[in-house]
Amino acid sequence: MKIRYLLIGFAAIGMVSTSCVTNKKYSQLQQKYSELELVYGSTRDDLLSCNSDVRNLQTQLDNANQQNRQLRNDITDLKKALGKSMEANNQGSINISKLVDEINASNKYIKQLVDAKSKSDSLNIALTNKLTRSLSTDELRDVDVKVLKGVVYISLSDNMLFKSGSYEVSQQAHQTLSKIAKILNDFKDFEVVVEGNTDNVPISKTNIRNNWDLSALRASSIVQVLQNDFGIAPNRLSAAGRGEYNPVSDNDSDLGKQRNRRTEIIITPKLDQFMDLIDQAPEADN
Repeated sequence: MKIRYLLIGFAAIGMVSTSCVTNKKYSQLQQKYSELELVYGSTRDDLLSCNSDVRNLQTQLDNANQQNRQLRNDITDLKKALGKSMEANNQGSINISKLVDEINASNKYIKQLVDAKSKSDSLNIALTNKLTRSLSTDELRDVDVKVLKGVVYISLSDNMLFKSGSYEVSQQAHQTLSKIAKILNDFKDFEVVVEGNTDNVPISKTNIRNNWDLSALRASSIVQVLQNDFGIAPNRLSAAGRGEYNPVSDNDSDLGKQRNRRTEIIITPKLDQFMDLIDQAPEADN
């Protein structure tokens, strides 16, 4: 602006003093005026350019400030998310640790069950082998020894044990039962259940009402022989009658009826040992 005033002043002086100066002096002033005009124009353009640059820089500064505020907000949100993630991770670590402990406890329990089952199976095999080796060939015709679902079954035909319709144990049966009792005394951790079974022919005895009675009386007779004659502890023994309702064959033939008339000595591991294992089962954490 000052330059503009100077130019106007020079122009006025020129106009006033035209008549007072020489042509040479006037030309010099005129040239000076032109130069100042150029300087003024250039300076004005520079000023306009500077103003434009200032406005652009202000816009950039505003944008930068806005981005800075957004970044601060994003950082705050990230810190919150990181805090939640760390908290969840810590909780997850705790849960994983608890799960690992539960798995280890379950594996230990399963191993105990497998070991117990393996021990029981091994004892069953040993018991079965001893029984079959102790019996003669003739006895094995009337005695069947087998392992079924972890339980040893000794099935004795009634032809060897009793007379028809009777529950008195024969002398021949005593000899066979003595061999079985010797093996049972070697395996004291097993319980013994004696089950009587009949065919479907009705009993016609005044002192025996039906096949239920006959099967139960025969089982009781075997139990008392094992206890009284061969020293099997009575707390290991149980007697049960199944009557005609647990057949292993049909009753339509003499052979089928003969197979159904049997007394079974069932040798099982003591259940309280397995119940103790069940009680030790790890509880699931809800």
